[in-house]
Amino acid sequence: MRAMAQQQQQGILFLLLLCYYLLWSSASSSSSCSHHVVSRLPGFDGELPFQLQTGYVEVDRTAGVRLFYYFIPSERSPAEDPLLLWLTGGPGCSALSGLIYEIGPLSFDLDASMDGLPKLVYKPESWTKVSNVIFVDSPVGAGFSYADTHAGFISSDTKAVDQILVFLTNWFHGHPEFLSNPLYIAGDSYSGMIVPAVASGIATGSGSYFFSSHSLFLTLHR
Repeated sequence: MRAMAQQQQQGILFLLLLCYYLLWSSASSSSSCSHHVVSRLPGFDGELPFQLQTGYVEVDRTAGVRLFYYFIPSERSPAEDPLLLWLTGGPGCSALSGLIYEIGPLSFDLDASMDGLPKLVYKPESWTKVSNVIFVDSPVGAGFSYADTHAGFISSDTKAVDQILVFLTNWFHGHPEFLSNPLYIAGDSYSGMIVPAVASGIATGSGSYFFSSHSLFLTLHR
């Protein structure tokens, strides 16, 4: 019982420190897309062996909705490798789960700790070896995504899709160097309801979300 309680305390401390590192480094600005490079994380020994950007993208100015994201450029060739938008299921699961437990370059060493925290280790079989990956906290309220108003937290699948399309539009404004990369929309679990609609919105150019330079691909994982 004592060991379990200690593990729970370590987990809570890790999450609090992670919140501090990521939210402090990604403090919102007046721009529709902000980002900051994170070189160290609590529980990881030394500097990260890959580039990690975190930031916010405004998707609804009236309601003050901002979606949080993690972006890891390809560890091989960012200019040539595809751009992958990864959507986590739930709905409402943090994108951090996709980064650590699914396709990202980090994982937990469950048999070790570092400075009293769960130990993070590099995972070489990550999808970031061959692609640029955006992990986004969607819908609003998931992970570190938030709204300034009560109305902004009212969401649905349709709103989530629309906000993801706005997210991509504004994200590309801040990262125009990736406009010519092939674009993949992917996810797991409940995101199977969202991914096809996002891909359709891009492919058909609904609203102002048309990226004519893209080759569009869609993939789903159960």
